[in-house]
Amino acid sequence: MITSQNITAHEWIGLKVEIAKSTDPTLQGLEGIVRDETMNTFTIEAKGKLRQVQKQKTIFSAKLPAENVEVDGSLLRFRPEDRVKKGTRKW
Repeated sequence: MITSQNITAHEWIGLKVEIAKSTDPTLQGLEGIVRDETMNTFTIEAKGKLRQVQKQKTIFSAKLPAENVEVDGSLLRFRPEDRVKKGTRKW
């Protein structure tokens, strides 16, 4: 189960997120579901369109069942499979 303690080592595809802060003002407040992930970007489906968002210099607010958690995208700048393999012990 995804929690605020393991979110940086968890799978993000399928999570509902909002962009809390970004260096790109057009992305501020963008809300949607993560549909794909690379080492440096998330593809977020928002209002029926896919938007590619760089992880670095972006603060994401992930909407979990029990709470909302803000995560600095630079903590997620790994290949998704490597980040998940690492688990929480390395963070």
